[in-house]
Amino acid sequence: MKKYFVDPDIRKAKTIDKDFYLSEDAWQHAKQNIFPNSWQYLGDKNYLFKGGVKTYPKVFMENFLEEPLLLTKQNDSIQCMSNVCTHRGFILSHHPSESSNLTCKYHGRRFSLEGECLSMPEFKEVENFPSACDHLKKLKLKSWRQFLFTSLNPSVDFDAVFSKVDERLGFLNIDDFTHCPQYDKVYSVNAHWALYCENFLEGFHIPFVHNDLSALIDYGEYTTECYDDMVLQIGYASDGTPVFNFPENHPDFGKRVAAYYYWIFPNMMINVYSWGIQLNFIMPVTPKLTKVKFIYYLKDQHDGRFTDGDQLGDKTEREDEFVVEGVQQGLESKLYTHGRFSPKREKGVHYFQQRIADHMNK
Repeated sequence: MKKYFVDPDIRKAKTIDKDFYLSEDAWQHAKQNIFPNSWQYLGDKNYLFKGGVKTYPKVFMENFLEEPLLLTKQNDSIQCMSNVCTHRGFILSHHPSESSNLTCKYHGRRFSLEGECLSMPEFKEVENFPSACDHLKKLKLKSWRQFLFTSLNPSVDFDAVFSKVDERLGFLNIDDFTHCPQYDKVYSVNAHWALYCENFLEGFHIPFVHNDLSALIDYGEYTTECYDDMVLQIGYASDGTPVFNFPENHPDFGKRVAAYYYWIFPNMMINVYSWGIQLNFIMPVTPKLTKVKFIYYLKDQHDGRFTDGDQLGDKTEREDEFVVEGVQQGLESKLYTHGRFSPKREKGVHYFQQRIADHMNK
């Protein structure tokens, strides 16, 4: 596997070798060395376990890693574990269920909601049964507000990242925001997943690509802050643009902030506006196809600002798709090798490519 390098000094750095976006070897290496170590979204616990549901099957990175998982709930305790029977590998749960135990429909092996193997027909002669390998493997489960996340082998400090997020968002009662699935969307982008992330990570293109968005944002004040495994972009409002009403102890009290744009390594975004939040998940499918999921939570379902925001968001997304797909085509040119970074405007992209190089070199 070739080595990737992005100089930590942005003034000297070249963009990552375009082989990362084009090579099948790089695609497979990223699949095994980036995403299993990442935190991925599982859902809203308030909706997953409505109506007495105790078990809920999920897939870790559908259409990509396809790891079958199972969420279980007992009282107020939620756990995440493998959804594969430890006998012969059959999928245990195919649908949400109110059952208090798990029974494999292939050969009848039974498990508790803790993942403990309880019994198995025709196994009286088996020595040392059940042993540790007969229980379902558990995964770490984390939550931010009502949102659940897991990782196959985490390398990102989830608590540290979301503690930083809450330094600015802690004043919002996000737990009380309402999920509005009628507004949720899934977009198909004919480009590499990382190119979509890189476009998100800079406001440099806003005046050139997004005329409507540009009218709402003060481009001169637009800022980017890089932290461990997270980048925050702050969009300050032009006159007339809705802004947050901050408490006096907020770090941005007195500032006209229109939006916070969070990116969390490698493929999660949280866009925060005065009317609510938009969760974005960038899902790789093939080296030239990415699915982008938008999930909306509104502070007030009847707030007219959201309707305007939704229309602007859809237009902005289509404009982003156009430029990202154009970059995908351009990278295939034999005449293009590397680019350079704007130290003022592309700090987020530079940080992202450094993290990618770190993981790809493992």
